[in-house]
Amino acid sequence: MSKSEVVTIQRHIVKQERLYPKATGDFTGLLWDLTIAAKTISREVNKAGLADILGLTGERNISGDVVKKLDVYANERICKAMDHGGHICIMASEENEDVIPIPDEFPKGKYVLLFDPLDGSSNIDANVSIGTIFSIYRKKTTGKDATIEDCLRKGEEQVAAGYMIYGSSTMMVYTTGQGVHGFTLDPSIGEFLLSHENIKIPSKGKIYSINEGNANTWDEGTKKYVAYLKESDSATGRPYSLRYIGSLVADFHRNLLYGGIFLYPADYKDPKK
Repeated sequence: MSKSEVVTIQRHIVKQERLYPKATGDFTGLLWDLTIAAKTISREVNKAGLADILGLTGERNISGDVVKKLDVYANERICKAMDHGGHICIMASEENEDVIPIPDEFPKGKYVLLFDPLDGSSNIDANVSIGTIFSIYRKKTTGKDATIEDCLRKGEEQVAAGYMIYGSSTMMVYTTGQGVHGFTLDPSIGEFLLSHENIKIPSKGKIYSINEGNANTWDEGTKKYVAYLKESDSATGRPYSLRYIGSLVADFHRNLLYGGIFLYPADYKDPKK
């Protein structure tokens, strides 16, 4: 892509589709619906402090996190954007205890959508970058209706994966196995434009991201590895610098662009998890 060329996400998706002669357009439609949801969520995030969508609902999601009002809004927006296009056969969200079936009045497709509607939502009230995470699979069960078995899958079976980050600008970053590409939302025209083509994480980084407040509850292997990252050794580029926002999308996005490692290890703080 030349610097003067403007490529919308729709144009880019169609270009990717042409790499597959037998493509039906279903996957293209699915991604397009996701961009609509992202634009809607971005708009609400940007005016969250002015509207009555900050604060808590008083409930907890399946991960045990306290649910924020904007979590609920984002979850509803994605479900409403995705349930009627005929591309999806089932969905699952971090905010829902059970899988989300497609209503009977809508056609069902061959894809499975898994998502966290608003990762890092504990940072919403502090105006810290937050994001949406999504993963797409093909239906694998043979029955008429998709089941939870279609959702509980290996990462290597993914058709596509990506995230939206809502910060100083809104970006959508995704891959279908043909490179990782980033698109920035231009609010003046309401379009995602290709801004980061074929992103590759630097082979060497200087950053590690982990919640060291949980250090006392890590296993010994994790403790030793983090201590290793802090040691000085010019041959391996250590020590690494700690950068931790507490929003997975924001931490991962920074490390993807600049190089580094993101860690979210198991701990013994809550035996129920």
